[in-house]
Amino acid sequence: MSLDPAALRRAFGAFPSGVVAVAAAVDGRLLGLAASSFTSVSLDPPLVSFSIANSSKTWPDLRRAARLGITVLADHHGETCRQLAGPVEHRFDGLPASVTTAGAVLLDDGLARFDCSIDREVAAGDHTIVLLRLHAVEHAEGASPLVFHRSSFGRLAA
Repeated sequence: MSLDPAALRRAFGAFPSGVVAVAAAVDGRLLGLAASSFTSVSLDPPLVSFSIANSSKTWPDLRRAARLGITVLADHHGETCRQLAGPVEHRFDGLPASVTTAGAVLLDDGLARFDCSIDREVAAGDHTIVLLRLHAVEHAEGASPLVFHRSSFGRLAA
């Protein structure tokens, strides 16, 4: 067994995960990123989390927002996910999104949408675990989630 980074990445990639958009309006512009480390944490109090690489160039600005929007991406959002990982100035080009009065940005056609604020951040190696407190939630029926597995996107089988 090996712990070299390439072997770890391949082993971590064996575990499929969903993908979310994390986004907010900061200083009058929409900022966001895609994360495959989203998970529910607690019902009481309502908490969720995701992990972000400490090397992220977007997170230092995004974390200044009073509220963050989390959108669970559907299986038709593969290109949206790639766009959210692309150049910062083009991440929201053509994407239908809504901004709450508190500044959370939510993609209009996501499977679930969460209005959150940062509860705390926990240092965890080369990443930071971001614990988020939920303020509002809504979800849609019928669509399937975008699945990230072995460094590519897929969908659930019927």
